[in-house]
Amino acid sequence: MSDEEQTFWKRLQDINAGMLGTHERMKLVPMSHYADPDEKALWFITAEGTDLVEEVKGGAKPAIHVVGDAAGKLWARIEGRLELSDDPAKLEEIWNSVASAWFEEGKRDPDLRLLRFGLSEAEIWSTTGGIGFLYQIAKANLTGDKPDIGDHFQLRF
Repeated sequence: MSDEEQTFWKRLQDINAGMLGTHERMKLVPMSHYADPDEKALWFITAEGTDLVEEVKGGAKPAIHVVGDAAGKLWARIEGRLELSDDPAKLEEIWNSVASAWFEEGKRDPDLRLLRFGLSEAEIWSTTGGIGFLYQIAKANLTGDKPDIGDHFQLRF
C-alpha cells in the first residue's frame, strides 16, 4: 500500500459520514460509513425501502461517496460500485450503538440492509488542517511564497 493510500485510509477512519449516491440518480444522501482497507471497501448499514437500497436491488451500480473532515485534513470524492450484501460476519464486525438506535430488533431486524461500496478510484485533498493551515497562510503572507497546505492526488484501487 502506497504512502498516499495509507494516508487516505488513516484519515478516512476519523470521518464519521459523507454523502452517498449512485451515478444513475445522483441524489446524494448522508450516510455513515465503515472503512475496510483490507477489502478496499466502505460499508453502510441502512434500511429496506430507502432510495439507495431500491437502486441496487437489481445489482451493483456505479456510485460516489463524498467526504470532508471537519478538521480540514481530508476531502475526497470516492467512486466505486454499490451493492447489497448479506455478510453476517461483516455486520457483526461493524455493528455499533449508532446503528442499534435505528433498528428495534438490532442486527436481526428484518428491515436492516447492509451495503458494500467497493472502491475503484478516489480524488483526495489531504491538508495539514487547523493550526498547520494557519501557520502556512501566515508564512505565505510574510514571505510572499505560496502556502504549502497539503497534497492533492488520485488513487486507483
